[in-house]
Amino acid sequence: MRKLSMLVVPGLVAMSLAAAPVLSSAYAAGSDEPSSPPKSDSSSKKGKKKSSSISDPKFLAAYRTAYTTIYDNHDYTGAIGQLKSLERNDVADVANLIGYSYRKLGDYQSSKIYYELALKDDPNHVRTWQYYGLWQLEQGNREQAQYHLNKIASLAGTDSSEYRSLAAALDKPTGATLVY
Repeated sequence: MRKLSMLVVPGLVAMSLAAAPVLSSAYAAGSDEPSSPPKSDSSSKKGKKKSSSISDPKFLAAYRTAYTTIYDNHDYTGAIGQLKSLERNDVADVANLIGYSYRKLGDYQSSKIYYELALKDDPNHVRTWQYYGLWQLEQGNREQAQYHLNKIASLAGTDSSEYRSLAAALDKPTGATLVY
C-alpha cells in the first residue's frame, strides 16, 4: 500500500501542475460575448495590463455565474449576493460588477462606493471608468462623464467599445433615457 501511495501522490501532483495553466486560461480567456466575462477589464495603449482577476478556477467559475446572472438574466439583486459571497470586493472586476448591479437597481450611493473600490484596486480598469461615467450621466454630471470618457480614451483608445458606449450616451441630450 505504501508503494502505491508513493506512486499515486507524485502522479496526482504532476497532473494538477500540468493542468493548472490550461484551466486558468480556459476560465479566464473571455471573449466579446456577454456570457464570457473578460480576463480583466484593464488595458492601456502602452500594452501594460494590471490583471485584477484571480486565476483560481473555482473563483472564476463563481464569477462567471454572477456575470451571467447580471448580463443574461438581469437579476441584479441575485448577482450582488453571488459576488459578495466571493469575499473579494477588493478585486476591481468584482467591485465593478457589484457597482453596476447597484446602479441598475437605482441604489446610486452603493454603486458609487463599489466603483470607487474598483478604481482603488485598479485605476486603469476601463470598464469601471465606462460604468462610472454612465453613473455620472445618470446623476446629471456631464462634465464628470466627459472626464471619464477622456480617461477611457487614454487607456483603451477611442475605438474601444467602452469609449464608444460612453460617447454615445454623452451625445444624447440631457434628460434623455439612457439605454445600454
